[in-house]
Amino acid sequence: EVENVIYEHPAVAEAAVVGVPDPKWQEVGRAFVVVKAGQTLSEEEVIAWCQGKLARYKIPKSVVFLDVLPRTAAGKVLKRDLREWSEDTRS
Repeated sequence: EVENVIYEHPAVAEAAVVGVPDPKWQEVGRAFVVVKAGQTLSEEEVIAWCQGKLARYKIPKSVVFLDVLPRTAAGKVLKRDLREWSEDTRS
């Protein structure tokens, strides 16, 4: 559902959302977004786009922009890799 809402944004080419650890809420959503060529998009714009379309608890708490999403040979998004990357780059 969250990914579908993000995909509806006209500047989004691809999106994936994973749960990441959070000290206050235990786990929160982090969106990984690939922006369409020639488009620009900010974290604030993605979050604002989700507001009003999703329940507050479903809105991603952060957005990471990537050139491509990691995929298997069959084309499936490697959400495990995104989750691990998030844990490796936590502050």
